[in-house]
Amino acid sequence: MGSHGRRDLVFTVGIGVLVLAWTWAVGRVSPADRELDAGGYVLVTACAAALMWRRAAPLPVLAATTVCTTGYLSVGYPYGPMLVLMAIAVYTVARHMPWRTAVPAALLALGVLLLHLLFNDEALPGALGLIPASAWVAVPFAIGSTVASIDAGRRAAVERGIADERLRVAQEVHDVVGHGLAAIKMQADVALHLLDKRPEQARPALEAVSRTSTQALEELRSTLGMVRGTPQASAGPGIADLDALYQRMREAGLRVSVDVRGTPAPLARSAELAAYRVVQEAMTNVLKHADRKDAVIVVDHRDDGAHLEIASPHSDRVPTPIPARSTGMGLTGMRDRVLAQRGRFEAGPEPDGRFVVRAWLPRGDR
Repeated sequence: MGSHGRRDLVFTVGIGVLVLAWTWAVGRVSPADRELDAGGYVLVTACAAALMWRRAAPLPVLAATTVCTTGYLSVGYPYGPMLVLMAIAVYTVARHMPWRTAVPAALLALGVLLLHLLFNDEALPGALGLIPASAWVAVPFAIGSTVASIDAGRRAAVERGIADERLRVAQEVHDVVGHGLAAIKMQADVALHLLDKRPEQARPALEAVSRTSTQALEELRSTLGMVRGTPQASAGPGIADLDALYQRMREAGLRVSVDVRGTPAPLARSAELAAYRVVQEAMTNVLKHADRKDAVIVVDHRDDGAHLEIASPHSDRVPTPIPARSTGMGLTGMRDRVLAQRGRFEAGPEPDGRFVVRAWLPRGDR
């Protein structure tokens, strides 16, 4: 028997003993057509025992408790605790069954329960008898439905969190691997071009390939360490690491011009990582797509945060501006990173023929 089964058994025994004792006490003071006897206690016991399977088979349990409760009241046994058992079954159906199933089941159970009004002389007369009987179904159903809605909301929030985390990991891996492979390809192409004509000059290009691959692997290892929650894993690169990134891109064949303005502002670590990835991805796009391998980068530190601009000569192969809603990992990934930090992002061709990526990341606590 699993943990759920043990809990259900304990619950069933506990509620059964409580209701039996409560029924005995009520039977001594409450008027009824028929005094409690062995038949009444058998019905109470059977109704309580059915709750053992309430989560495994909510509908059959509701049917069994409804029949037992209706029979108990119809023969004239006293009102009271017996209805608690049926209420628990109604609650279970409302919480664990789909709405389109739970509502008809609860209404059918209510209809069957109301039949006892035709036979029990102690029931309230006329329409007044409908009120207490209906409450024993309506109230637990409303509580069960509310709990089910709360549970569904929590599950949806967890699923959204998992999906967001998967997207974040995919973006990190895309940026690290995409950048590394683009740089390695350019350096390898240079080495192959020089190998036959000037083999002595191919060595520096191959050494650059080795350095770039080593750095990419280290960054990928650090990224995976962040995902696994490894204690010694770094929080990822930031604005202070851009100089090393510029050097790697120059070795890959990209002509990089950098203009740093102002005094660096304190950014949150997540914003630092976002800034680094925006510059990295923008330069990687230039390296992969632009006809001219030139990039002009402006990092402007202002009182309100870091303003980034990465410009390159326009090319028909450079990605076009991203729509408001789109999928992908390149420009869309940059935009999502920036917006997640409550910043601003735009990218697209300019009238002067350049393709420009702009981002603003606000100041924040580290």
